[in-house]
Amino acid sequence: MTEWLSPEEWTAIRLSLKVALVAMAASLIPGIAAAYALERGRFWGRQALDVFVHLPLVLPPVVVGYALLISFGRRGPIGAFLAENFGIVFSFHWTGAALACAIMGFPLLVRAIRLSLETVDRKLEDAAGTLGAHPVWVFCVVTLPLILPGIIAGMVLSFAKAMGEFGATITFVSNIPGETQTIPTAIYTYTQVPGGEGGALRLTLVSVAISIAALWISEWMARRVRRRFLA
Repeated sequence: MTEWLSPEEWTAIRLSLKVALVAMAASLIPGIAAAYALERGRFWGRQALDVFVHLPLVLPPVVVGYALLISFGRRGPIGAFLAENFGIVFSFHWTGAALACAIMGFPLLVRAIRLSLETVDRKLEDAAGTLGAHPVWVFCVVTLPLILPGIIAGMVLSFAKAMGEFGATITFVSNIPGETQTIPTAIYTYTQVPGGEGGALRLTLVSVAISIAALWISEWMARRVRRRFLA
């Protein structure tokens, strides 16, 4: 396997996995909060929040990447503040790729969790509330376990989107080997040079294998969760 893939290809694979996992983990808590607010909340600006959350689904990825560049770049208002005060850099760095992937996959995560929330029997939550449980405790011990399959599905969708993200990533952090070059950008690079078809094919096969493995793991975890709470 090590001879089949070049060191550069291994680097792109490792970086893609790191970016996708960080993007997924960073999106999880905000995604649950956004899904709960959109599904259960009744507040002014709810419709605007819904539009904002789902905007990356309809915007061209290049537009999202450019918006990140002018906002989180070294000269952008947010990027300059974070770099000067906390030493956090996003532009042309792998953390920027994770940020771009997290934003692009966020609507998918929120949608999956929101659909799972729609199926929760509110009577179970009300029963826990009438017994004196605090709303936060009700969410943690009643709602959260019931929507766990939806959370798992959303995490997988977010991970898969991050693994395949191209437009926003290359616009925001460029295509720097060893730093921001993920599997999609590496495949793009291979297709632009003579004789690069082999490398592009190898990385494509790896990408397909990772996606299939992620789907299988998510289905296995969802089945275990369902069996545990239905037993």
